[in-house]
Amino acid sequence: MATTIRPDRVSHQVHDLLRGEILEGLLAPGDAVPSERVLAERFGVNRHAVREALKRLEEAGLIEIRQGGSTRVLNWRDTGGLPVLLDLLSDNLDPPMEIARSVVEMRASIGVDAARHCAVRADPDRRREIGEYAEAAADLIGVDDEKLDFAFGILWEAIIVGSDNIAYRLAFNSLMKAVLLKSEMAKRIRPQNAALIRQLGEAIAAGDEARTVEVARSMLEPDIKVFET
Repeated sequence: MATTIRPDRVSHQVHDLLRGEILEGLLAPGDAVPSERVLAERFGVNRHAVREALKRLEEAGLIEIRQGGSTRVLNWRDTGGLPVLLDLLSDNLDPPMEIARSVVEMRASIGVDAARHCAVRADPDRRREIGEYAEAAADLIGVDDEKLDFAFGILWEAIIVGSDNIAYRLAFNSLMKAVLLKSEMAKRIRPQNAALIRQLGEAIAAGDEARTVEVARSMLEPDIKVFET
């Protein structure tokens, strides 16, 4: 049965529909993707739009386009990258618990190590500023959740920048987008312990690497258990 697509941005819409079928398992690893002609007829678009959509799927590591052969679905767990997290957590998909847990687990891993580097590498002014951000965030617990989420995000952005690790910064960007796409997920891991936030700010401000690791781990790792049941 044909699927109606708006005339604007047709290649993006074809991409999104096919991506959803792949990530939801309707097109499984090893399956042949229908030909450009078949897809064009199915979606009621021209073959150029289909070709552009398939190219984007290949760039994301979701399919393999073989010249002269069938285009095949890949196992995105083996070939995909961080952008796939955004797809898996988008509002159009129902991600399994393992995906939510994996995101929070990676967040904790990066967060603890980034905080450690920040305590050592950031200059005193940056570390003092982070201490102030921590105080501001801690003061908002139980007062205003929306402002708390913003302040906590500012705190961790400053910590990531202070770690002086570009890979962590790029990964953090993707992880934060992934979490923000799911408001319920963000709500479940909203910080509740003002003392821990203040302690983290104090440890980083003091340049205390060991204490920073201890506090950051106590803050972030318990969130993983929220998605283990």
